[in-house]
Amino acid sequence: MNIPALLALSTAAACMTVQVSAQDLRSSRRSISYHAAEIDGLKIFYREAGPADAPTVLLLHGFPSSSRMWEPLLPLLADKYHLVAPDYPGFGNSSAPPPSSFEYTFDNLAKVMNGLATKLGITDYVLFMQDYGGPVGFRMALSYPERIRAVIIQNAVPHEQGLSPLWEARKKYWANPALELENLKANFTSLEATRLRHVGSSAYPDRYDPDTWTDEYAFLTRPGQIDIQTTLFLDYRTNVASYPLWQKWLRDTQPPTLVVWGKYDPSFTVAGATAYADDVPKAEVHILDAGHFALDEATDEIALLVRSFLDRLNK
Repeated sequence: MNIPALLALSTAAACMTVQVSAQDLRSSRRSISYHAAEIDGLKIFYREAGPADAPTVLLLHGFPSSSRMWEPLLPLLADKYHLVAPDYPGFGNSSAPPPSSFEYTFDNLAKVMNGLATKLGITDYVLFMQDYGGPVGFRMALSYPERIRAVIIQNAVPHEQGLSPLWEARKKYWANPALELENLKANFTSLEATRLRHVGSSAYPDRYDPDTWTDEYAFLTRPGQIDIQTTLFLDYRTNVASYPLWQKWLRDTQPPTLVVWGKYDPSFTVAGATAYADDVPKAEVHILDAGHFALDEATDEIALLVRSFLDRLNK
């Protein structure tokens, strides 16, 4: 075969390969849709993925994030599971009324999330809780225990041994909010604190996208947000007081439990992960090379662990 003919054949084969590969590509956003529902007069935004008739996973986000934190994971589960990830009042794309017109407590966030689940007809689901998702989710579980099929935990604590030394400054705010407000902002809502929440003590800071914390900081600096977040955080002391109640629920109910925990978390220690096995001896506990927002660095690993857990649960 002459050289021009060989080149033409190679070019045609390359084009065919590209075309076949392109046919196999799927956008990660292809499976995700974006909605809002009115709950108690509030617009509650949520992301949804997967077949509506598949087993449901309700994903509850942390501070100062939103349902956006789940975006990398949703397409990796959406082929087999129905995924719903809402924004709490005051977060993300949900309504954010001032504290003068909405009482920002974790009780109220859980009430609104229960209302959303009821409105969407979700009465049987796995709770996937991260950070603030813990106090919201455990309240939901105690309110409607019959709805909870299993729990997945990602750096959310119901045990005091999970609280790092950073919480000493935060506890001072609970004791004296007026005097400690500026210290709380530095410890909790500053740009550096927002960055540290992601990177933590990771040996691989180059794996972290700085857009994650710059976007969250932009959210924290929206008009009215500091009042919302400091008001809600003052109520966080009720979570610590509720830890024994949540531990009792775990011990009494023994729900199938998966713990996937980023060990570089500056706020919640690895002891907070292993403590789940004290309440639920059959809990699966996995310590990951990741931070507080473990999906930043360990998306594929978490997806595999979650899929395996859900597949066994649904056999």
